[in-house]
Amino acid sequence: MVCDGPPFANLVERSKRLGKRDPPGFDYGVDVVRGVNIGGWLVLEPWITPSIFQAQNGSIVDEWTLGYYLGQDEAYNILKPHWDTWCTLADFQKIAASGFNLVRIPIGYWAYQKFDDPFTQGAAPYMDLAIDWARQTGLKVWIDLHGAPGSQNGFDNSGHWTSDVQWQQGDTIAQTLSVLHEINQKYAQPDYQDVVVGIELVNEPLSSKLNVSQLYDYYQQGFSDVRSVSDTTVVLHDGFLWTSSWDNFLTPTSNDYNVLVDHHEYQVFNLEQIAWQPWQHRQGVCNGAASYSDADHWVVVGEWTAAMTDCAPALNGYQIGARYDGTYPGSTYVGSCDIFNFIDLWNQTLKDDTRGYIEAQMETFERYTQGWIFWNFKTEASAEWDAFRLIDAGVFPQPLTDRKFSAICS
Repeated sequence: MVCDGPPFANLVERSKRLGKRDPPGFDYGVDVVRGVNIGGWLVLEPWITPSIFQAQNGSIVDEWTLGYYLGQDEAYNILKPHWDTWCTLADFQKIAASGFNLVRIPIGYWAYQKFDDPFTQGAAPYMDLAIDWARQTGLKVWIDLHGAPGSQNGFDNSGHWTSDVQWQQGDTIAQTLSVLHEINQKYAQPDYQDVVVGIELVNEPLSSKLNVSQLYDYYQQGFSDVRSVSDTTVVLHDGFLWTSSWDNFLTPTSNDYNVLVDHHEYQVFNLEQIAWQPWQHRQGVCNGAASYSDADHWVVVGEWTAAMTDCAPALNGYQIGARYDGTYPGSTYVGSCDIFNFIDLWNQTLKDDTRGYIEAQMETFERYTQGWIFWNFKTEASAEWDAFRLIDAGVFPQPLTDRKFSAICS
């Protein structure tokens, strides 16, 4: 079955209701975002490329500790070959050939500026390469500031895995705005608007450990900095709050246009959801749509996954176990992780269950938001998170509008 998504007229009406003006490059009010993340490239994540970390001692768990323990030169000698090979023009060609229209590219603040930290520089030129590849292949780009000074969430994907979230302390906000200004002065220019269709001010700020009022202030200042250059769309992560929490903030009523809220949807990071059966994961997607369908901004689900387990090695942190098999502290055994990372071992039932979960998310996100960006384009050894492996195995829909299962959320 082929599902064409919401009718054109409905999308146009939603755009009118939200009162947005579109800059060149992408019409969020009409066109559906169908993208993939380029994760693990310009910001390391141990579960995406575990080989980098397995070659070191156990004290190296993120990009911060890589530089801290090895020093700048040795860390650079590890990172440079990775930057050169993990993502290439061939990957962008496959992404485009698979029907995706956008890539979200995470990058850390240290690619542009350093602030008494052990991070290793050198990633910034690869953003330019990626934008060139996107132009060649017809893809659009979100630039995603994935790591902020002091870490905005303490996750390894911020560059520094820590329980001491220091973003908003000391000069960290001013430092982040300085980095953002450098990004905006280059990539928010009109010359880039044909390809750069979103600048995300910071990824996944963990509201429970932050001052939310200061987060609003940072977003306001970041928005104003983008607007000092152009009307390029500004992307605000929802901070793990309801998307409607950002209603009446930077909206057309205050003459603030082209603002989009990024929501991330995962069902593998708590003990209740990890024990769900596949049908419950599908139903959870369908039931959750109301939580982000009525925001007064555009909403895009900027990260989601095919994973119904947390079995990907190091997903919960390097050398940390999984909830699914009971090796994560405080968890109880649900099932074995033996097969989930190796798609060649999947039986047809698992393939169908995973396909159904993917389709439920696509159907829901396209019906209630401006679209989605799958995490991730590829991994070394985590099939549930690997778009390329899922596509090659016939699990990820091809074309993207193809549906094997009918109206899952009806």
